[in-house]
Amino acid sequence: MTASRNKPAELRIDIGVCTFRRPELADALRSLAALEVRPDWRVRIIVADNDVTPSARELVARLEPEMPFPVHYVHCPEANISIARNACLDAGAGDMLAFIDDDETASPQWLAELVAMAATSGADAVLGPVEARYLAGAPRWMREGDFHSTLPVWVRGEIRTGYTCNVLLRRSSPRVAGRRFSLARGRSGGEDTEYFTRLHAAGGRIAYAPEAWVREIVPPGRARLSWLARRRFRAGQTHGHLLAGQGPAAAARNMALAGAKAGYCFLAAALSAFSAARRNRYALRGIMHVGVVGGLAGVRELQQYGGTAPEQGAGIGT
Repeated sequence: MTASRNKPAELRIDIGVCTFRRPELADALRSLAALEVRPDWRVRIIVADNDVTPSARELVARLEPEMPFPVHYVHCPEANISIARNACLDAGAGDMLAFIDDDETASPQWLAELVAMAATSGADAVLGPVEARYLAGAPRWMREGDFHSTLPVWVRGEIRTGYTCNVLLRRSSPRVAGRRFSLARGRSGGEDTEYFTRLHAAGGRIAYAPEAWVREIVPPGRARLSWLARRRFRAGQTHGHLLAGQGPAAAARNMALAGAKAGYCFLAAALSAFSAARRNRYALRGIMHVGVVGGLAGVRELQQYGGTAPEQGAGIGT
């Protein structure tokens, strides 16, 4: 047997980073530069700049000499996060495509853990956890309850939707190939919830790599109950709009169920007044169910992208 036959086939992996006016992008890219990768992997980084002007171009060019991987910069001059995500999909040329947010840093084993789970599970998509790190000024109840970390939701033993702040997609999968993020949700958010919900509905499998950690510092603008409430309400709206597609009878049942859940959560919040973390967790869950009712009723979703502040930019996620 020749040496070439003994050589393992190369695995081509793209890493997509959507960005909007965030200096934290520098830390994100430096964390990717420190990734532990196998010699038979060919890693490339795609930076999709979602600003009207190419505001991240200079930062990317300045850091590119430090990167051990090629960096491909693409300007998406439209304040719509789905356009940036789709630009990463379109620019991807590898066997797999990972996504990480521009305000996150990856652990050195992040990519290896995602790839290992993809190999062992055969899943179409693999999610990893996002660990929130709070600054000193964050409320105590928020730190104790860890309201900003992101983990998958399991329903009857499976994951039925996902997020783009930490995920690996198998580009060769027929459930992934040709699938795009909804432009209609590119300003409201929820585009990744819809993407993975439809992937699962098409027969796609979503796995979880619990050691594929990325970390995110919670800025003061997000360390507020009002920000969490807005985010939960919008998430509920997205879920409600997706449920509305099941038909009028199912929508009526789901609306009654969501209303009942909201009432239960608000009552539980009132009974939990002694614990700020517990009270606010129930209250936020109730707000999410109110959002579901709104989504089922056709209420227009809140806009989270397209503003001038980084809080409304690419890294906000779902």
